[in-house]
Amino acid sequence: MRKFTVQQWVTLDNIVAEEDGGLSFVTVEPFSEKSDRAYEANMMEFMDSVDTVILGANTYEQSKDYWPYADDQGDFGKKVNNLTKFVASSKLDEAPWGDFSAATVTRDPVATIRELKEQDGEGIWLWGSLTLMRSLLDAGVIDEIRMLVCPTTRGKGTRLFEDRKDLNLVEGTGYGNGLVVLRYEIKK
Repeated sequence: MRKFTVQQWVTLDNIVAEEDGGLSFVTVEPFSEKSDRAYEANMMEFMDSVDTVILGANTYEQSKDYWPYADDQGDFGKKVNNLTKFVASSKLDEAPWGDFSAATVTRDPVATIRELKEQDGEGIWLWGSLTLMRSLLDAGVIDEIRMLVCPTTRGKGTRLFEDRKDLNLVEGTGYGNGLVVLRYEIKK
């Protein structure tokens, strides 16, 4: 069975979006001349472990005009653009992705993820999409949460978890850029 992993940027105090909805706390540059090479290797290792990405409608709208043209993102950008993509939306009928294969629109992401998990292939990744993540947590289809913890706090904003969750630590790795990658399995 394929593993379904959520990845979220988060502050030390569990904030995933600032009061204005922004992510200015993400000051780490994943792929640039300033990158921490060990962190970059970790990100590429993760990207090599997945072949499918799920996006919520808002994350898709924020991504579709940047990522297909993000030549500055190197191998990471190439990998993102060549993943099989699904967009969870009740309103979209199509989801183009520049010159790359369009995403498939799903009206029932829980059923789609359950079906994908039963198919052969690499892992499945939920990119951002906090509202979708919460509904998928409630449905019990998420296997792992990967938090990219930035070395900052915000005090106010939208929290990653709104209620109690029991998790098992799989990995915790700190990097010279101040970022910590935490991986947790969901207790079922």
